[in-house]
Amino acid sequence: MSFTDGVSSRSEKKSLEAIKTRKQNSKKVEKLLKFKWIKNLSYHDNQLEIIHLLEIIREIEKVSDLIKPTIVYTHSTSDLNIDHRTVGHATLTALRPEPKQYCKEIRMFEIPSSTDFSFGKINTYFTPNIFLEITKFWKKKEIALKSYKKEMKKYPNSRSLKGVLNLAKVRGNQSGVQMAEAFELVRRFI
Repeated sequence: MSFTDGVSSRSEKKSLEAIKTRKQNSKKVEKLLKFKWIKNLSYHDNQLEIIHLLEIIREIEKVSDLIKPTIVYTHSTSDLNIDHRTVGHATLTALRPEPKQYCKEIRMFEIPSSTDFSFGKINTYFTPNIFLEITKFWKKKEIALKSYKKEMKKYPNSRSLKGVLNLAKVRGNQSGVQMAEAFELVRRFI
């Protein structure tokens, strides 16, 4: 599920072309990683705070009721990006612990140049407590990242290919493997 067009806040002049390119890139990655986008909401980028939170929560609930996930990955509420924080908060609400809740675990992920650019006095810090080894998946991840070349930055930005690789190695060092991704386990229902 995606929530925004991802680019409309950057340049109104080039928005339509950029949105089209981003959609094409997401279709490429969908094929490469063998998953299916369930829903693309296409709200304006960096403007989720003007959408009623209840509307976003209901969209998440609809998709959740459709696919009945047991583990959900969502944006960190520690993120600098307002859209990411909004989605993280809405996910926690949509999947709140209630009888017959099929979601048993919620994991928040970090995004280079967004989560790491946050500031602890404004937001909380991202504090990972789950690490998943990605060493054997790195090449596929690298290809997927290259599909979003307009999203990638030049090194030393943390959202450069080298920056993402460095983060994977740091997270690997923290967990005793070559490369890893880190998550915050924020809710677990047993």
